[in-house]
Formats: sequence, C-alpha cells, structure tokens
Amino acid sequence: MEVAKVIVDVPSKDTDRPFDYLIPKRLSPWVDVGSRVGVPFGNRTLQGFVVSLHLRSEVETSRIKEIGEVLDFSPPLSRELVELSVWMKERYACRQITVLQSMLPTALKGKAERYVALADPGESSVQEQHQHGVLFAAAPQTEGEQRMLDFVKQRGEVSLEQLNRAFPEDSASLKALLAQGLLREYQQIKDKLQKKTMKAVSLSIGLAEARQALESFSSKAQRQKEVLSYVVDMEAFLPLSLQEVLTAVGVTAGTVKALADKGFINIQDMEVQRDPYKGRSFKPTEPLTLTAEQEHVYSRIVRKLESRDHGVFLLHGVTGSGKTEIYLQTIQRCLEQERQAIVLVPEISLTPQMVERFKGRFGDRVAVMHSRLSQGERYDEWRKINEGRASVVVGARSAVFAPFQSLGLIIMDEEHETSYKQEETPKYHARDVAIRRASQAGAAVILGSATPSLESYFAARSKSQEDFEPELLEMPTRALGNRLPEVRIVDMREELKDGNRSMFSRSLHEALAARLERQEQSVLLLNRRGYSTFVMCRSCGYVAQCGECDISLTYHQKANNLRCHYCGYAAPAPEVCPDCGSEHIRYFGTGTQRVEEELAKLFPGIRVIRMDVDTTTEKGSHEKLLKQFREKKGDVLLGTQMVAKGLDFPDVTLVGVITADSALNLPDFRAAEKTFQLLTQVAGRAGRHHLPGEVFIQSYTPDHYSIIHASGHDYLSFVKDELKHRKALHYPPYCRLILVTLSHEQLTVLVRAAENYAGDLKNKADRRGWFGSLDRFSAEALDVLGPVASPIPRLKNRYRFQCMIKWRGNMDAVSLVRQVAEELQEAARDQTLQISIDVDPQMLM
Repeated sequence: MEVAKVIVDVPSKDTDRPFDYLIPKRLSPWVDVGSRVGVPFGNRTLQGFVVSLHLRSEVETSRIKEIGEVLDFSPPLSRELVELSVWMKERYACRQITVLQSMLPTALKGKAERYVALADPGESSVQEQHQHGVLFAAAPQTEGEQRMLDFVKQRGEVSLEQLNRAFPEDSASLKALLAQGLLREYQQIKDKLQKKTMKAVSLSIGLAEARQALESFSSKAQRQKEVLSYVVDMEAFLPLSLQEVLTAVGVTAGTVKALADKGFINIQDMEVQRDPYKGRSFKPTEPLTLTAEQEHVYSRIVRKLESRDHGVFLLHGVTGSGKTEIYLQTIQRCLEQERQAIVLVPEISLTPQMVERFKGRFGDRVAVMHSRLSQGERYDEWRKINEGRASVVVGARSAVFAPFQSLGLIIMDEEHETSYKQEETPKYHARDVAIRRASQAGAAVILGSATPSLESYFAARSKSQEDFEPELLEMPTRALGNRLPEVRIVDMREELKDGNRSMFSRSLHEALAARLERQEQSVLLLNRRGYSTFVMCRSCGYVAQCGECDISLTYHQKANNLRCHYCGYAAPAPEVCPDCGSEHIRYFGTGTQRVEEELAKLFPGIRVIRMDVDTTTEKGSHEKLLKQFREKKGDVLLGTQMVAKGLDFPDVTLVGVITADSALNLPDFRAAEKTFQLLTQVAGRAGRHHLPGEVFIQSYTPDHYSIIHASGHDYLSFVKDELKHRKALHYPPYCRLILVTLSHEQLTVLVRAAENYAGDLKNKADRRGWFGSLDRFSAEALDVLGPVASPIPRLKNRYRFQCMIKWRGNMDAVSLVRQVAEELQEAARDQTLQISIDVDPQMLM
C-alpha cells in the first residue's frame, strides 16, 4: 500500500513534521501532493495536507494508520506551493501547517465534526445477542431510544450538535444506542463554508416530447400545464431557478413538484457563483501606444518573458509615468504564452478604479481577492482560479498564493508598502515570497513604485543580496508629458506666531477657496484617524488610557466614546475628570471628523467626502465614496492614508497635507522613509491630466530632509541622506533584523524570561564566532539589543518585552533565534509565556 507523508493541523513544535499514513485503495486515485485529507491522530480526526508520496515507509506497516477521507476532488495546493511552504517555514521561523493554512481561503480551513448514523449490521460494532439458539441485533430499550433511532433513520446521518438540539435532555438514550451497537459515531472534516446552491428546474424529456405532452394535460392540471409551457418557452435559458418559475407563472412549489413527480421536469440543486462584480459592466479598453520610455522598459521585461527565465525588475517610475499600462501589456504578452499572472496591490489602494482597469482589459479572465469581499465571494473567486477559469488574479498580499499551475508573471505595485508584510503568523513579506515563487516557476517579477523601499533600491544598485538582485528600470517623466505638481512647504510655527490658530494655513485656505470658485476638486490628507488623539484634563493632567493596554484612548465623536485601537475596549466619553472631578477636560489633537467640521465653518456649503477607517467599514462603502467624488458630488476628498495611493481623478488640482510630520515622531527607524513615501504618493494625485496641480505640505518640522526632498520629488537625494543614517546606526539595508517579542501576564516572570533569552542567544552566537558589534569589519556579525520594554509595554493585559537581533552575512541566524526560543519555552514549562519571532519586521511597535 502506498504511503503519504501528512502535515497535521496541530500547530505545535512536536507535530511540526510529516507523519506517515497508508493510502487505502479506494482513495488512491484522489490522493496527491497538496491534497487535504482527514486523518486519525490520537483519538481525534484532524485535517492534514499531503506533502509527499512514497512506495514504502520506514515505519512498520502494522503501526501506520490509514487516511480516512479526501476532502477535495483535486488538490487545493500545487506541488510548487507545498515546496514553497517548506521554504517559508525556515525563512520566517514558523510551523509548516500555519503556512499551508495561510495559502487557502478561510472557507477551506475545515475542522472535524462528530456525526451519528445507523450502524452497519455487518460491522463488528453491532452487538449481537444469542437467545434460544437464534442470533438477533439488540433492540431499543426505551421510548426515548426508539424516538432517537427513528430520528436518525429518517435523516441518514446527523451531526452530534443537531442531535443534542433535537433531544437536549436525553444524552442517556444516545449513550445506550451507541453501547447497544444500533448507532455508530464517527468524525468528519467539514469546511467552514460550502458552495452556494439554489433549486433549479430543467426538462427531463426532449423538447419535442414536452411540446406534445402539453396537449395531454387535463383541465384539472391546468396550472401544471402553464409551468411546463413556461419551461418550454424558456428552453434557451435552462436550467431556471425554481424561484424564477414560481414568480413568473404565479404557482406554488407543490405544483412544480407534482410536474416533477410525473417525470416531465427535474428539480435539482445547482451551484451559484458568488461574483462580487455581478451586474457591473466594465468598458473594454485597448492597449495604448507606449512612450519611448515605456517602450524601453516593456521590451526589457518581455525579453525575459520570452526566454521563460526567472528575473526580477525594480520599476522606478514617478507618479503618472504609466506603470499600469506597462503592467497591462506585459500581462497580455504573458497570456499569449498561455501562462498566468498575479498582480499584487496594497489593500489600501485596491480601489474599484484599479479593478476596473484590469477587468476592462481582460474581462472575465480576471479574479479579484481582497478583504472587502465576503468569505463566500473570496471562496468562489479562489475556485475560479483553481479550476482554470481565471488567468489573472488581482489582490492583496495573500493573492501571492493563487493556485496557478503555469505562472509566468508576478507584478507587485507600490512595492514599498508596509502592508505587504503580514503581522500575524506566518509573518511573511509578499515581496520575498513572490520572488521565491517566481524562481520556482521560471517567472518574471516586476516590483513597481514611485518611491521604492530602500532595501529594494539598494539591492538593485549594489547587487549586494544573493537572493535578491533586481534589475533597475526607470521612468522619470509622466506619460502625458505634464509636469509634476509644484509643492510648497508651509511652516506652521510661523502661522502660529502670526496668530493663525486654525488647522489650515492661510495659503492652503486661499488655495481651497480658489478651487471652489473654479469648481475644481481637492484632496486633503490627514495621517490620523478618529476625532482627536487623546482626552486630557487641563486641571490635573489626567489622560484617558486603556485599562488593558498602556496607550491613550482615541475619542470618536459620532459614537461619543473612547476607543482603544489595539484591543477594541470602548467606554463613554467622560464629562468630568475621573481623577479630580474638574470640568476642564478637553479633546486634544486633530482627526478627520474635526477637519470636516472646520471646513464646514470656513466654507459654508462645501461638499466634503470623508474617507477613513470609520466611514469605510461597510461593504462597498469605499467604492461608493470614490464614485461620488468621480461624479463631482464632492468638492474635497478628505481622508487618511487611503486617499494617498492609486487614485486618478482628472479634476483634482490641489492636494493639502494637514499634518505632514505626525509619522516622523513614531519610534521606528523607517519613520523618515514612510513620511517621504506618503508625501510623494499623495502629491502625485494632483495635476495628473490637463489641469496643472499644486500641493501644500503643512509641517512643524519643515527643515526635515524627508519633507524637503518630498517637496522636490527628489527620490535620489532622499535615498542618499537616509542611507547615511542607516549605515551609521546599522539598520537595513546594511544588515537584517529579527524582532523577538516575549509576553506574559506577570511582569517579574517576563523580565526573567527575557533576560534568559537574550543571555542564551548571546552565548550560543558567541560559541559559533558570530556574536559582536556590527562596527567590526568582519563579513559576519550578530548583535543583540535588549531586552527592553516594547514601545507598547502592555497589550490586552499582557506585559511585553522585546529583543532586537541585528545581523549580516551568510549565517543561519533565524534557526538560532528559533532554537533558543523553543529551548526557553521547554525549560520554563509555562504555557502562558508567549514568544513571537518576526523576521525582517516592518513594524517595531
């Protein structure tokens, strides 16, 4: 019997390896690498993934259990994705089952459910009794047992949950029936979501026969005749939904069933595709003529596609340079080769506008995957890809796992975006996974951005990283030939000195007034959410804080409450200070709601479309707000970071940044880079078409190099200045980082564990000759910073400490960090101690 190696769904250190299972003959045709299977594990049935097949096992056959069931007709994971999961497990110091689960839509994360059915009389589990020399099966002893047995007989199989609901007070009868061998209990893996179906009607006889049959109906069966007549007339559209037939003819379900009983029609379940874009028509578009700059870039990429070799390109093109058209035309070339393409975009800029561009060019061949779809819609879009009905997928970071069999191209738009890094385990970066996956498939990768991440740009310039050496392609001019907008920095300190206490500088106020007069549109960016940053008492200095996390609560005016954006805690806004009882409690800071109110005061009648986390929670709200702005139902689009990226509106001629430097104050070595990227991106929303654009950046630190270089659209000068800082402080791209966060409910236990971790890590690194400051000139070095309290020292009632590991060279630092963490957890024997490992972290909070 063939043997399958299976990774079971138990995310622990001891089970993070394949287990051998025999493949029964009945399941042999269905089991392949990547299959989801139900397997016995201990006394449970668990979901598992087949990672390899073998003719024999090293374990004695009598000790190996059999696979119980196969959960899919075809494997949901390709061999290539299974291979990728092994690489991700090592790269990101996580369990392989966690990686495999992350590759599938939530709907396929099945779990075992317990079922009850009639026992097979041939099974040995049925108790047989001998009386007067005659064998007979046990019979129910009580009325309750008989009722329960009849209930199961009628349904064939019943979930234990369903049986408990039907007989809530009678668990004794179930135990008795199982003991007597009349019922059997078993486990089955059930997915969280099933295919959506509807009752459908179709003819069960030929069309000519059906027309002839219409003549034979008696006057008593007139309504049945009307149903059959309607079905015959609609023959071109069969099958029809049962509901449609009932509504159109005006009959009951009983009438249709009577017709089915006579053998004229079939009523059966038919699958319904949950299409998130059903009813939407996308205007078809044709390829545009490329500029000389675009043509040069396109030909370089196509050459790589034609050779079917793996290659990585860093496409550095200013905002409006026509990167999207390059994407569309290279995808077209990929499809002509009968290969498939993945387009990754940051969740925040996966706008309807972006979807429209790809659907307009490639129609139904495009599948879309992102978090604003329902679980059912995501599942059906995933199946569209898996079944080969889609050749292009557009989606956020998890779309990198799209189950394509013949991948030719992966495009990553806005490659610098930190949202490509997953913050939950497995903490992967979509860029690195995309490059690895493309290398497996012999595919090309395009990393596009107006402001590439320093790591990508440095790798392209210096060819310094062995696993990541992109070829640099540049597009420094806009495709339509128009100039980049003029950017003005406004020093808000001077505004304050001159008596202007408003959140709008005088120059931005005048610019807004001019746009309203000319009926042009404006975009205002505020890099915050909520009505204000915090609530403070001016009498005693009290600040409202979360009781479980050491951070201040954010005030939300609409609900008039205070909310913690980390654990979700909410409380009513206080009218007096809880500490001293003073009425001098005020809301400090500026939020989008506050800006909206101020605009209404300054410009009566102004139409503001506010777009932030609070206004885009409902499904479709993002699309609705942008549609309103496109149709000029708003004068100002006001929002947080989501208004900075991917938007292209012809009448936007003014962009204002209210608080340019708020991100500069975060405890993050990438703060300057993130500020520069955000300002450059939002400035690029202005003057993209025939009208010239103007940008105002309001700042309290106007002489910071990130703000100065953003105002001049000068990426190269920013890179030069930023690299000096990174080199002096040994930060990426001059080294790599691993952030280890330990958490516990007791501070003393946590401090001891964190010190033990850092000490053990230093000792082991030292024994290997790795440990030492990165100041030394050796090719390999590893330094451990900390342990120190995390920037948010308490979260959800757990204290948090962290160690930062900086390293360079070819050493396997990730394995060492993971090994020390596992040894500490084993030695501590404390289930509540949590250790999180983040390789190449983007967030240091």
